[in-house]
Amino acid sequence: MKEFAGRVAVVTGGASGIGLAMAQRLAAEGMKIALADVDGKRLQAARDQLAAAGSEVIAVPTDVASAEAVDALARTTLDAFGAVHVVLNNAGVAVTGALWEGQLADMHWAFGVNLWGVIHGIRTFVPILREQGEPAHVVNTASLAALTTVPYLDIYAATKHAVLALSECLHKELLLEQSPVRASVVCPGLIKTSLMQTSAQSSQSSPHAERGPGGALMNQYLTAGIESGMDPSVVAEAVFQGIRDERFYIIPAQPELLAAMEHRLTELREQRNPSAGPQA
Repeated sequence: MKEFAGRVAVVTGGASGIGLAMAQRLAAEGMKIALADVDGKRLQAARDQLAAAGSEVIAVPTDVASAEAVDALARTTLDAFGAVHVVLNNAGVAVTGALWEGQLADMHWAFGVNLWGVIHGIRTFVPILREQGEPAHVVNTASLAALTTVPYLDIYAATKHAVLALSECLHKELLLEQSPVRASVVCPGLIKTSLMQTSAQSSQSSPHAERGPGGALMNQYLTAGIESGMDPSVVAEAVFQGIRDERFYIIPAQPELLAAMEHRLTELREQRNPSAGPQA
């Protein structure tokens, strides 16, 4: 996709962090923005911020775990702008801890947002993009956790591995169809966002639910890593370049995390038992 000015982008999880940064980057190219998020207060603030910068933007409160809500997002976008050209399935939440430590409610919640949110986005928007018959692009947000594994990130990693697989299949299907629509997956490393805070506030378990020692350890690691992580604008720029260059894999991550990914690939190639240390 080479033309952006006057085109339309839909961004889920767009009220903050990577989602808002991607919306800002695409708006800077002259795109109209349909901003979606489950947090209505933050969503309105993000819409106001974009509008104040001169962007044409609408805010659509959306729970991506609901197929009906994503369908409504598409209808609202088409009613407002008449078309869709870029879809960023970006909404995500974090759940930590070993599988046996976790709360089932949190697991269902994480799969609902991280995986079903992407499924709903693909099922709703890809038929629209295909029907339009012009260049368009879908970007699904996964994570470095889709390309490696670490202890006590079981559910999150499972959702992100699934997003990677869905995205690869979508990419191949669009190629086989010789469609002008393209797909990408973005796998960020540690990014300076409010992911841990918003996930904790939105958790489906009771506020005092036990996370277990593994979950507590991973929370500490992620919180520290995110606080010193890359700025979301780094991811946004990588995503924009990926759309423009029709590149499928978009992996903005720290060198040590890329090394962990390479370590896992080596274990797979050599059929070695996975290590459990820092490079697991």
